Amino acid sequence: MTVNERVSALRVLMKKNGLSAYIIRGTDPHASEYMAPHWMEMSWITGFLGESGTAVVTMDQALLWTDSRYYLQAGEELKGSEYKLMRESDVDCPTIAEWLLSTFNFQLSTKIGVNPEMYSIDGYRLLQTELEDGGLRLMSIDLIAPIWTEGRPDIPMNPLYIYEDCYAGERVGAKLERVRDMLSAHRCDALVIAELDEIGWLLNIRGTDVDYTPCVIAYCVVEKTRCTLFVDSRKVCDADAAVLRGKGVELMPYHAVFDYLKNISATRVMMDGNRVNEALYECVLSSVSHAACKVVTPSPLQVMMSVKNDIELAGTRLAMRQDAVALTRFFRWLETEALQSPQTEITLADRLHAYRAMGTHFTDESFGTIAGWNANGAIVHYAAKPESCAAITGNGVLLLDSGGQYLDGTTDITRTVWVGDEKAIPAQLKRDFTLVLKGHIALARARFPKGTRGNQLDVLAHQFMWAEGVTYGHGTGHGVGHFMGCHEGPANIRTDNNTNPIHLGNVFSDEPGIYRAGEYGIRTENLIATRQAAPSPRSTGETYYEFETLTLCFYDKRLMEFSMLTPDEVAWINDYHAWVEREVTPLLNEDEAAYLHTKCLPI
Repeated sequence: MTVNERVSALRVLMKKNGLSAYIIRGTDPHASEYMAPHWMEMSWITGFLGESGTAVVTMDQALLWTDSRYYLQAGEELKGSEYKLMRESDVDCPTIAEWLLSTFNFQLSTKIGVNPEMYSIDGYRLLQTELEDGGLRLMSIDLIAPIWTEGRPDIPMNPLYIYEDCYAGERVGAKLERVRDMLSAHRCDALVIAELDEIGWLLNIRGTDVDYTPCVIAYCVVEKTRCTLFVDSRKVCDADAAVLRGKGVELMPYHAVFDYLKNISATRVMMDGNRVNEALYECVLSSVSHAACKVVTPSPLQVMMSVKNDIELAGTRLAMRQDAVALTRFFRWLETEALQSPQTEITLADRLHAYRAMGTHFTDESFGTIAGWNANGAIVHYAAKPESCAAITGNGVLLLDSGGQYLDGTTDITRTVWVGDEKAIPAQLKRDFTLVLKGHIALARARFPKGTRGNQLDVLAHQFMWAEGVTYGHGTGHGVGHFMGCHEGPANIRTDNNTNPIHLGNVFSDEPGIYRAGEYGIRTENLIATRQAAPSPRSTGETYYEFETLTLCFYDKRLMEFSMLTPDEVAWINDYHAWVEREVTPLLNEDEAAYLHTKCLPI
């Protein structure tokens, strides 16, 4: 079917069910950052392949909301269809709720349909409230499955595997005990888990169902005396099933979770409002009262998994060493050999992947590598395409944001480097690079009292740029999982008022940047772990935290404006480079070690 034929088929079902509009979101039932093609309903109904978008279909209109990153792409991909692009980043663009209320002009009994699996509990409730204020009713119904019957990809059936305790650092039994203690503290009998990261962490299982994140598509319900993993039996070999049962984990089919929750015997059930989908919530409501549902945000599991234990932190340090070898080899190749043959942003990313793949315990990238040459580096979420990526020619600056998944841990690093004649480096580029570096160092050196939130530290990274009227729009730091999602909550470091405090064992990125449209982008990123700071002789007794830098890779000194650096900053850079050389050199051959030595010479 063409896109327009799909829309027509949807309208037939809408009319049959008395719906005036149907909303199709670009999400999946597990609140995943990267979702399996099986759930790409928005892309199927619109033809738009961008990562962010929501479609709305009425009996006479079809619209797609997406943000400014995808305006050009959407404009091209919607051609030939009846879809109208709604530019949601524009200040005059109405929200979906506003548009629906305006279109149906507060007509009572108007019904708007959504697939409840594609909405979180909180997201569904918000939309419901907005629509009900105008007399519109929200209806839970899946109208895509009945019409997407041909060519729909299956749910991934890749086998799961047991993540050994020697990497995880904590047994499943101990984690379940902690979860049950938490449930008791909240006077709850059961916890419903839909987010794949949380399930993988809790049950020490991993898989390859999701791009870049070693997850298994499943649901999980933890009760006082029972833990049930809802997963397709084809994904679990007999040996692994026996291991899981030995750890107190029962197995049931993936889709059986809905009937299970409809008949759950618990009297009070906990769910994360941002991560558990509305369909699961409605199943629980059929067996317990609304008052017996404890919807929390975030789930206590988010805090538990964000606090890395000693084994996880030690593993992450090992992963950083492997990553450092790959990066050293890549940058040496870039400087000495790469430009002897034609190169593009994509060939650079491929070469870096090849170097990483040589590392011990490497399994995959932790996200799609961002290789932005000159002006492309100013596009924060840039993704090079084979048909349009930039060739690496002449003098210029390369922003390289990449990461790896190792059994030991997850890495994420950005370096901005000069390619070409050093004498051609513009003074403004050096000044911008140094402003970013100063903010990066300021956050890395922070000492702060226990209970501090990330937004209270964010100014440290912004301060030097703000003094010159420059800023950046993305967060300074996101949480990072352990052989799990590269983006993890609940705490972060950004200007937004996130009320979750920073805990010991949290791992964050430290990545300020400057982006000059049409010219270049600069970002410098390390991963940092929270640890307890040594008491000060003048302390009044409070507990203080600090950050341990985990990433092992030199900065491009050619881009530094040394006159802008303080003696303390110079000492920090020199100490960091000495540490990088000391840690990485034993893993390199003689030529690679010599190259690294030149990069780590003191300022």
